[in-house]
Amino acid sequence: MLRRAVTTTTGLLARHIRAQPFSTDLSSAPAADAGFVEAWKKVIPNIEPPKTPLSFMQTRPSTPPSIPAKLTVNFVLPYASELSAKEVDMVIIPATTGNMGVLPGHVATIAELKPGVMSVHEGNDVTKYFISSGFAYIHANSYADVIAVEAVPLDQIDASLVQHGLAEFTQKLSSASTDLEKAEAQIGVDVHSALNSALTG
Repeated sequence: MLRRAVTTTTGLLARHIRAQPFSTDLSSAPAADAGFVEAWKKVIPNIEPPKTPLSFMQTRPSTPPSIPAKLTVNFVLPYASELSAKEVDMVIIPATTGNMGVLPGHVATIAELKPGVMSVHEGNDVTKYFISSGFAYIHANSYADVIAVEAVPLDQIDASLVQHGLAEFTQKLSSASTDLEKAEAQIGVDVHSALNSALTG
């Protein structure tokens, strides 16, 4: 009886999962924002509708039949684009679950980033950035989008300022009296500890 219930449940789940297409099965061309345009023309027929975010998005390349030789990386910050469609051999990102190496053909993944070092490998050249936090979106078509809140090349960080900041936030943490002060001080300690580890390790 238990086996029949498990088999039935598994069959129902499989049918439900198959009903939802994977992102790689979807069309690579974005669908037109027809609903918005139609509604706009009903309300204001004599003025062209404004462009929506969908109209600014580039079409997503389809998943290739074989694994490409390079990984295409987009690395953006709120105020700048560090890498745009850069073809590299590998990227190592500091995910909250641990450092994650991303090669061409990596399984589609979304990873939350923690303070740490992201390294971009191109042949024998390795460029390292310290990032504060963010997300990485790895697509099945060997594209990776890394979105960070703050990032700086590792060679531009002053080790003495990091040590000073770590001491300052450690002192603030020990003398904090409210939950807000403790949380702010703990964030400062975590970031400066990660910076210190990045510079010394």
